[in-house]
Amino acid sequence: MKIDILASGSGGNCISVSSGSTVILVDAGIAKTKIEKRLLEVGIRPDEIAAIFVTHAHADHIKGLPLANKYRIPVYAGEGEWREIHGVDDELRRNLEHNDCVTVSLDILFVENFRTYHDAFDPCGYTVEVNGDMKLSICLDTGHVDSDMLEAMADSTHIIIEANHDPDLVEASDYPDSVKTRILSDIGHLSNQQTADALSRLIRGRGERIYLTHLSKSNNMPELALATVEAALRRKGFVNGKHYFCEVV
Repeated sequence: MKIDILASGSGGNCISVSSGSTVILVDAGIAKTKIEKRLLEVGIRPDEIAAIFVTHAHADHIKGLPLANKYRIPVYAGEGEWREIHGVDDELRRNLEHNDCVTVSLDILFVENFRTYHDAFDPCGYTVEVNGDMKLSICLDTGHVDSDMLEAMADSTHIIIEANHDPDLVEASDYPDSVKTRILSDIGHLSNQQTADALSRLIRGRGERIYLTHLSKSNNMPELALATVEAALRRKGFVNGKHYFCEVV
């Protein structure tokens, strides 16, 4: 499995996952031309994409969806998210039923959705498996992680998860109170500690690869996010670079 995080953060999110000749995108939150350029930079032709999976319909996750019409790529999204997704041709739309886990088989890639908690209609995360050998979990924009999400992500060899903010930095920021409340809510974004807590329940010290993403430029620091995760996993007896490998994107 080859993973390329083409964009991450409030400016846009886009992840490429490939195995053999099969390529998918999770989110398309930067301009179509930028996606094309960044795909080519990592050795992938845009016309090779088999499907696009959308976590939710906020602009930083769907801005580049015109790519689908250009290359005739099916787009999968939670049923409710289609209320906010426009410009994708009807024959390319694929509904993921609300609250139901759906498995999409694409050659040797098997993609399943799981429910997340964000201020969107029908947000979800995804797991991607390759022949039962490798498993990638993608968990972006969610206010908390519950037991169902942990069950869905169990036994992952690779995890892409947001570590959005430090709550103290949010509280001290000049954001309006309404924005602070949204970020810190159960349908907002994960704090460093929430991410660390989730990872401490998922990581088994088997060389898992962790990618911390969607960091706030204003309310977080890469060093702080990484240190928080490392501290939580150290309490489990795991050391970064030995039992698992974690990096900030």
